[in-house]
Amino acid sequence: MAKVLVPLAKGFEEIEAVTIIDVLRRGGVDVTTASISAQTEVEGAHGMVVRADALFAEVKDMEYDAIVLPGGGEGTENLMNCDALCRRLQVQKEAGRLNCAICAAPTVLVEAGVVDPGLHVTCYPSVAPEMDRPVAPVQVVSDHDVITGQAPGAAMLFSLVVLQALAGEDVAAKVAAGMVTSVLG
Repeated sequence: MAKVLVPLAKGFEEIEAVTIIDVLRRGGVDVTTASISAQTEVEGAHGMVVRADALFAEVKDMEYDAIVLPGGGEGTENLMNCDALCRRLQVQKEAGRLNCAICAAPTVLVEAGVVDPGLHVTCYPSVAPEMDRPVAPVQVVSDHDVITGQAPGAAMLFSLVVLQALAGEDVAAKVAAGMVTSVLG
């Protein structure tokens, strides 16, 4: 069973985080949500409070097949300012494992130095200048060990693409069919 870490920071984009967690768990992925603060309750950008499974400090040294970052303006800023998370993303890259981010959060991957020059990415349009590279105007881009998503409206497709990378095309298609969505094609 694939293992995924979803770090949560105050101001995270709720639809992205919840969709990522839900879709991956439906696909049989072992998802751990982790608050980067000192408490497990994390407030999202629109006032929704989510109780994380653990504190980031408690689980950061475990091995994960993917680390997936939800966006949100304030949430992304808080993720970017977490030195321990940026170091963990580098460890993930060095191990050849997936680093994934949606909305504004791909900027965290760039800041952490885990997006090699030449890799194709996407992100929320207003943060594209912070990416220091061309940004594809599409919902999801998967390139080597990095998967990026554009915005809250891409949350379902992004989550299914991450699931496909972790559990295979058949599992992702089965989850998509069970949710009566055709975003995979």
